[in-house]
Amino acid sequence: MSTPRSDAGSRRTQRRVAFATIVGTTIEWYDFFIYATAAGLVFAQVFFAPAGESIGLLLAFASVGISFLFRPLGAFLAGHFGDKIGRRPMLVLTLILMGISTTLIGVLPTYETAGLLAPVVLLLLRILQGISAGGEWGGAVLMAVEHAPPSRRGRAGSFPQLGVPLGMLLASGVTALMTGWISPGDAFIEWGWRVPFLLSIVLIAVGYLVRRAVEESPIFTEIAEKKQQTKVPVAELFRKHWLLVILAALVFAGNNAAGYMATGGFIPSYATGEKVGLDRTDVLLAITFAAAMWFIFTLLSGFVADTIGRKRTYLIGFGVQALMVFPLFWLIDTGSLPMLYLALGLFAIGLGMSYGPQAAWYSEIFPASVRFSGVSISYALGAILGGAFAPTIAQALINSTGTSASVSLYLLGMTVVSIAAVLVLRDRPGIDLSINNQAEQEVGATVFDKRRAPAFEKVNS
Repeated sequence: MSTPRSDAGSRRTQRRVAFATIVGTTIEWYDFFIYATAAGLVFAQVFFAPAGESIGLLLAFASVGISFLFRPLGAFLAGHFGDKIGRRPMLVLTLILMGISTTLIGVLPTYETAGLLAPVVLLLLRILQGISAGGEWGGAVLMAVEHAPPSRRGRAGSFPQLGVPLGMLLASGVTALMTGWISPGDAFIEWGWRVPFLLSIVLIAVGYLVRRAVEESPIFTEIAEKKQQTKVPVAELFRKHWLLVILAALVFAGNNAAGYMATGGFIPSYATGEKVGLDRTDVLLAITFAAAMWFIFTLLSGFVADTIGRKRTYLIGFGVQALMVFPLFWLIDTGSLPMLYLALGLFAIGLGMSYGPQAAWYSEIFPASVRFSGVSISYALGAILGGAFAPTIAQALINSTGTSASVSLYLLGMTVVSIAAVLVLRDRPGIDLSINNQAEQEVGATVFDKRRAPAFEKVNS
């Protein structure tokens, strides 16, 4: 099977696309994770102080989650225009929107200075971050996967996925630098937390230049040349492929819930709280280590997915995650810093193995004419079901039960749901992704759909 171009783009073009998607998604997720990290460490004090410590922390975590509710809006908008005018313009626009929103958070007045206006504007900017994140991912993964030859889609698709652990590593590393050396103690509360947000403006300038230099996806170029864009891609998607959207969202939900629990707000807050009592900077450095492990296994999983398939790779990842949900908190609850490193490092293995293959698998189950809409909306809905309020739910469970076992049970339930969704979807490695193969792409993506092409009988049996 072939792509619109016989060589699926030159190796040089593929390297340029890989670099551009990694840089862009790293910057986007740095911005997104900086907020989650700050919410767990400082926002309860500077924006929600009148609510008290416990409720203020819940409100801070809820502000992390509220942006997820607006990811589908970003996904709908980016998907609609990405399927009509191209992948590349959406990548540039979402990057700029995220950067402006993040930088403005860095100059916001606190509740003490501006009263209720401060948290209200904070939430508005967080919503803009959510819209940007909802539109970013689909464009980045399609640029990577649609430029790649069929045998390398798994590893090509893992490159934009690397932006998440890299963004987390950068966010936690910069915050640790601020809390440990540049603005320790009260200085971090007073002004130090602002610096990571303000750095975004520099990163956005770099990302903009890199993304502008990348060629449009060859598959969309072919769609545009043949004038085969769908008039209303989102309507077509839900009319024909609503089940695929739900299943793909559920596949992501378990990974996203675990990811935001481990690296996005809750564990930094939990590990530095009274029960565990670890130092703030030490915990941030442990989170940075976990992000590095997440990066390694996300990259590895792309190669594994090209070797044994996306489905098997996912099952390995979710299997490791299920095994670790209880030991994660058992080790953290010891109050030992080495045990925290061990807990997060082992947990990150499952995170990476169940995240790297996502881009290739999503791209292979949705038809070319609605692919941007399909991957973006599925990802956004999965984020709502999984990560949106995972830190808030975890904090509420701790408040009501007094034990971390309740959080482990919650994570186990989310993991089991994702495993069930994985088992329902079929692997389709090597399927021709071009608009010329739309008829074959329309069928056979689930085990319920018996309308499989003969070429895929052995692959999926």
